[in-house]
Amino acid sequence: MAQVKIIADSTSDIPKHLADGLGISIVPIYVNISGKTYEDGRTISPGEFYEMLKTTEQLPTTSQPSPTDIADVYREAIREGSKEILSLHISSKMSGTYQSALLAKSMIEEEQEGVRIHVLDTRTVTYAFGVIVLLTARAAKEGKSLDELVRMAERIREKQALVALVDTLEYLQKGGRIGKAAALVGSLLNIKPIISISDDGEVTAIDKARGRKKAFSRAFELLRERVPGGAVHVGILHANEPEQAKVWLEKVKEMYDVRESVIADIGPAVGTHAGPGTVGCLLVPLDDL
Repeated sequence: MAQVKIIADSTSDIPKHLADGLGISIVPIYVNISGKTYEDGRTISPGEFYEMLKTTEQLPTTSQPSPTDIADVYREAIREGSKEILSLHISSKMSGTYQSALLAKSMIEEEQEGVRIHVLDTRTVTYAFGVIVLLTARAAKEGKSLDELVRMAERIREKQALVALVDTLEYLQKGGRIGKAAALVGSLLNIKPIISISDDGEVTAIDKARGRKKAFSRAFELLRERVPGGAVHVGILHANEPEQAKVWLEKVKEMYDVRESVIADIGPAVGTHAGPGTVGCLLVPLDDL
């Protein structure tokens, strides 16, 4: 058993077999769609979510886990023998989950002596967040200390590069991310936004191109600018686009020394706003990690 227990919320979009294999505990967010509430990754899968998205009239919403939800996961880890916990969460600019985790930490510290919990705002989301969880969980299994894991998590966040293409502006418009007029004009001109995550943890448009083919080429130009070359861990993230995910992976293999690749489904939290058809690539340079 690792000295430090790794806990994350479900917006990390880590494939289940990887999380289970490393003993990562996942706290689900709540997804509200068609009048029902689901637990992300437990009672609704990404595939089910995108199928429901086709027919629902209202934009789905998501809600953060409560401090009690997270504290219960901490308690379970402590019962299993963990004395140190690294709790990693979606950007605080996108969700209140980080604040819930801080309150949960306070609850546990009042109850338990000799337990150390570090709550980290990863300032990112989906597999850009998930790769931080995955790599720190592996390091925890190797015996790295809590302080070393926190530094490692912060270093991965600083070094990683993410670009993604949004297939339709409809969901960004519905969620209030862009105006109705801009969405209409963009759709008529076949504009494909290229998005990323800013340093302070917000989804931001970094470029755009007309048509999917040009946007695809431009996305990889932007990746090359951010990561010129070398050995990388690759995450291909997609919203109900498994075939496009394979195309993206083959492209990145032509450009980089890919040491490991993960294809991850974009879950409901990001999918609600980005919409189906979104595909992205996450690179983590492995030199000096």
